[in-house]
Amino acid sequence: MTTFSENLAAMPDIVHLRGLDVCDNENKVLHHIPAIEGKLGSLKLYHALAQRFDGVLNAEAAEQGLAWFAEHTADALAHAGKHPNVDLLLRVRDEGLVLQLKPLAA
Repeated sequence: MTTFSENLAAMPDIVHLRGLDVCDNENKVLHHIPAIEGKLGSLKLYHALAQRFDGVLNAEAAEQGLAWFAEHTADALAHAGKHPNVDLLLRVRDEGLVLQLKPLAA
């Protein structure tokens, strides 16, 4: 199994982003990932999901994201609330949500 760091190394660059919004079908922002230290890995992963799944965050995309988060997924399951970006993917998967991923240009 690959690690989170190994997965990130294979993903597209995010230097052109200032963040990413996760929106509902009415374009309301439900979750924001800023381009700041400590959040760049999550931003890179969510941006890769947006590219791979045409901006749609559904159960299939969430499952891919959980696989990419690797060891952080297990930690999030063991410690609810510690990894909000993983928790969101778990919620999307478990509740069958369909959301939009909107990368924000810098």
